[in-house]
Amino acid sequence: MRRRDFIKVAFGFAAARPFVARADEQRRVGVLMNRAAGDAEGQTAVAAFRQALQELGWSEGRNLQIDIRWGENDVDRERRYAAELVALAPELILAPGTLSVASIRNINRTLPIVFVTVSDPVGAGFVDSLARPGGNTTGFMLLEYGSSGKWLDLLKQITPRLARAAVLRDPSNPAAAAEFGAIQAVAQAVAVEVIPVSVRDAAEIERGISAFSRSANGGLIVLPSAGVSAHIDLIIALATRHKLPAVYSNSANVARGGLISYGPVRLDQFRRAASYVDRILKGEKPADLPVQAPTKYELVINLKTAKALGLTIPPTLLATADEVIE
Repeated sequence: MRRRDFIKVAFGFAAARPFVARADEQRRVGVLMNRAAGDAEGQTAVAAFRQALQELGWSEGRNLQIDIRWGENDVDRERRYAAELVALAPELILAPGTLSVASIRNINRTLPIVFVTVSDPVGAGFVDSLARPGGNTTGFMLLEYGSSGKWLDLLKQITPRLARAAVLRDPSNPAAAAEFGAIQAVAQAVAVEVIPVSVRDAAEIERGISAFSRSANGGLIVLPSAGVSAHIDLIIALATRHKLPAVYSNSANVARGGLISYGPVRLDQFRRAASYVDRILKGEKPADLPVQAPTKYELVINLKTAKALGLTIPPTLLATADEVIE
């Protein structure tokens, strides 16, 4: 081999070595979950994320290390664990929910973040726009506002005499106003009065639902948020106690005793998030990865709860359900 050709080959090999070595070394990813460590839904979501990464060629213990913290939708806990994860110097962090993303961004504005189940990433200031995030954050939004009206439509189908609907919402959630507006637009068409009820703490929730229940022909629409998730067992119990039909966005709430849910398949968002993690680890930037809307929705009905409330679910609605709990 001529000396000039040898130098070309040697240089090419040397240039390629860093890439090969980086593919074999352990890359570090953080996960700030907005649930408790013992939460079954949270554990299932993490398992789905891990499996999707493995299908993309990332294996823990070989070329990937995942550090997980469980924030429990508690402001102080989320901030503390966000700081712990940032201190570990991961290449990016997966963050479910608005509170988790905000906790990380309050500490570090350059570390890449992939979010899931965030209702309004633009309104929260996480991205410049859905098509062009423009910073260090991107991911998968919880739902499109237009789908919020579906909750009232379902409530009306289950309770034809429905005249009033209390909309349980967290006023601090930037998406709450837009979701409430979408519900109001449907309310006018079906002649139902919608009333906002804040969910800042347990006492406020109990007062609000108890006061609302004193009038007949009412139902509840429970908007998704960290504040709602923190008190979901109380909300389900109050709905049962006061014989109020309630619709949720998360199917897990129906498994816990709620009546009906319509919303995105949340596990699908964790699986899809793995694809963005993979692309960022391979060199792409969050700013260039558009925020994506859900692609899979599910309708889940709890017949046992319906019976306890004295309701008969229309056969046409049962026929369209993805899951019926008996």
